[in-house]
Amino acid sequence: MTSDFWVPSIIGCVLSLIMLAVSLHGRRRQRLLSDLPTSKACSVFIGLVELKGTAEAQAPLTSFLARQPCVHYTYRVEEHWSRVVVTTTTDSKGRSHTTTRHESGWKTVADGGEGIPFYLQDDTGCVLIRPEGADIQPAEMFSRTVERDDPLYYGQGPAGAVADSDHRRRFVETGLPLHVPLYVVGQARERTDIVAPEIAEAKEAELFLISTKSEEKVSSGYAISSWVCWALGLVFAPGGLLIGLAERDATPETFWLVGLAAATIYLGMWALGWVWMVFNSLVRLRGRVRQGWSLIEVELKRRSDLIPRLVATVAGLKDHERTVQTALAELRTQAEATPPGVAGPDIQGVAVAITAIVEKYPELKTQESFSRLHRELVTTEQRIALARSYYNDIATQFATRLEQVPDCLVARLGAMRPEPLLTVESFERAPVAVNLG
Repeated sequence: MTSDFWVPSIIGCVLSLIMLAVSLHGRRRQRLLSDLPTSKACSVFIGLVELKGTAEAQAPLTSFLARQPCVHYTYRVEEHWSRVVVTTTTDSKGRSHTTTRHESGWKTVADGGEGIPFYLQDDTGCVLIRPEGADIQPAEMFSRTVERDDPLYYGQGPAGAVADSDHRRRFVETGLPLHVPLYVVGQARERTDIVAPEIAEAKEAELFLISTKSEEKVSSGYAISSWVCWALGLVFAPGGLLIGLAERDATPETFWLVGLAAATIYLGMWALGWVWMVFNSLVRLRGRVRQGWSLIEVELKRRSDLIPRLVATVAGLKDHERTVQTALAELRTQAEATPPGVAGPDIQGVAVAITAIVEKYPELKTQESFSRLHRELVTTEQRIALARSYYNDIATQFATRLEQVPDCLVARLGAMRPEPLLTVESFERAPVAVNLG
């Protein structure tokens, strides 16, 4: 009798704890998505980022079933089977009993897939995405159930058949089609081939998600799963104990007391877990606010280092081109002013000097240099503005969290204070002089 009580009780408690952990995990994911501001492709820096854009690739894949251009796909082919199972049993009195049941199901007979690195593109640029290790939520690209006389049956499926086959096959393919809108959350890092960021799997990242769903749908999915797991845990906690008590013929009063005590303990553990989860999420959010400020400093340092060098280069090219143009103009003037039959400037001799100038200095294209300087000035100021916008967005989210109930109560445990937002006056920096003489 003792074992009859403890076995279901232990199983119920274990399942309840598992549901509790899964519920808090889903809630933490939802808060993470809510706390992360959406970054632009041109303002992606090192750290956890959230992006929205379309999937692009210069050499996309062609999916196996739909034959559709894509950057990632998986497919499976399932075959349906059914059989009648006859079972004969003998009872304690030696009498035979025959039962008949029908069994059926689907068995996977072929599957596969492929993925490649691709670019996520928005209105400001693109970022390289390496999808290995990501939680991919794809779109359905192909789904058909066919009979054996359909060309697809053997054309894209194996030649053999499973046992007890009904000769029906289901072909399903999901993936990330080219140009499909994506929602990506992942860790940004420096690329090894060029000076640019990329999103890839990282052990320290809280989440690496590539989804064809919108942010709202992904967030609501985490919330729904969290509440469902919470409710299941609330059922499993007293359920196992009550089943054990039923084996011992407990009184109704005992049922009520044990069930109420188990539910109370479960809710108490969930409340402690929730406080722990909220406090840690606020700490991580505060860290991202401070990281956002450091990104602004990085961009300001980049501007102070890059722009003066570009200005010096353009000014030097401008002087070099002016020297060559002046020399050529003087030669042309002398040649035009020399009367016929009178010895003029030695054009062949001067050609050697002109060649030396051209070899000493690169191809002299001042117009292109000025265009590059202009592009760098605009891009640099845009990067600073985007970094500032990112900081203000995440600092605003942090301040909002600190004012909301019940987050504000948890924030008092760590004496957390909101970070100030950047205004025009507080963001003033010495301008970089652009003087080409």
